Amino acid sequence: MNVEGFAEDGYDEVRRVFERLVDSGSETGAGLSVWRDGHEVVRLNGGWSDAARSRPWRGDTLVQPYSLSKSFVTLAALVAVRDGALALDEPIARYWGEYGVRGKERTTLRQVLTHQAGQPRFPAEAAGLDLLDDEGLRKSLAQAAPEYEPGTSLGEHALTYGHLVDGVLRTGAGTTLGEMFNDVVRPALGLDAWFGVPDHALDRVAELEYADPGWPQQLHAAPWLQIPAGALDTARTNSRAWRQSVFGAANLHTTATAMAAFFSRLTSEDGPVRELLGPQLHTELLTSHVTDFDEVFGTDITWTLGFVRDKGKIAKGGIGGSAAWWSLRHHHACAYLTRRLDDHSRAAQIAAALGDDLTVVGED
Repeated sequence: MNVEGFAEDGYDEVRRVFERLVDSGSETGAGLSVWRDGHEVVRLNGGWSDAARSRPWRGDTLVQPYSLSKSFVTLAALVAVRDGALALDEPIARYWGEYGVRGKERTTLRQVLTHQAGQPRFPAEAAGLDLLDDEGLRKSLAQAAPEYEPGTSLGEHALTYGHLVDGVLRTGAGTTLGEMFNDVVRPALGLDAWFGVPDHALDRVAELEYADPGWPQQLHAAPWLQIPAGALDTARTNSRAWRQSVFGAANLHTTATAMAAFFSRLTSEDGPVRELLGPQLHTELLTSHVTDFDEVFGTDITWTLGFVRDKGKIAKGGIGGSAAWWSLRHHHACAYLTRRLDDHSRAAQIAAALGDDLTVVGED
C-alpha cells in the first residue's frame, strides 16, 4: 500500500512512522494531518478507503471517528447556551419536562457535558430498540433512573451523549443536534465534517473494518456499548442509513485535515471557536471541570466540556483508534483518523514521533 502526501522539513520521523504502520499492515486506511503556526505541515494518506481496496485513501476521505464526535455535540449545546436558550447549570427538566423523574430532577447540562449525568449507557429497557430509533432512545433516557446520583461519579456517556443533548436542544432551543451543528457550528468553523453525510459526499466515506473479528468483545468499554445493538457492527455503520443519520455520540464523519485544523485553532483568542462561543463560553469549554476515575475508560481522567485535558494536551479520541489533539507543550495540532478498528497504539506512535504523550484519549 502506498503513502501519498507531504511532510515538511522536521517531520521526517512522523512520515517514517506512518509509512511503517501502513507497510506493516497495522494500518489499512488512514489519514494523518499536523498543523503548526496556522498551516498544515504534514498531510499523509495511506492505504485504502474501502474493504475491496479499490479506492486509495485521499486527503478528502471522510471517516467516522466514533467518540471524537462528542466534542462537536458539545459545541452545538454551547451555541444554544450562547443564545440564551439553555443554561449550563439549570436543571434539564426546566426544558425537557419528561426527563425530570426518578432522580434526574436536578441533572444539569454541565453534568451531561462532563459525563457526570449518571447515564453512561442506554437502559436495559432500550435493548429492543433499533439503533436509529432516535425518538425511542431519547424517551428511554428520559424515563430511566440514573445509574448513580448525577454529579457524584464519572463515566463517559459512550452512546448516550448525543441523544441527551439532542433532547435538550429540541425542547429548550427548538432545534435538533443535527440542525445546530450542520447549520451553525459547521459553517462557522469551516469544517469538512457532517452529522448526516449529504448525498454529494457519500462517495468520500471510508468503510470501517475490524483489525480482529473479536475486537468488539475485547473492549474495556464493551458493557457500555451493547444497547442498542449495532453501534460496533460494521454492517450497520457502513450503511447509507447510518451515515446519513445523526447519532451524536459516535457518527460524525470528517477528515484528518479538518480535525487537525480545528484543534490548531481551538485555544486561540482570535480563533473561530472563541468567535463562535464568545470569551466566557470559550473559557468554559477549555477549563478542566472534573478529575476522577472514569469507569468507561477504566482510569483517572480530567474532562473539560467535551474534551480530555492533561498537562500536555487537549484531546479527544474515539473507540477504534482515531484521535486528535492540541499539544499545550509544542503548540501543534494533530489528527490521526483510521477506518481499521483497533486500539490507539497507532496514533500513540505518531504522537511519540511528535514528542507528545497520547495517554487516555478514547475507550479501548
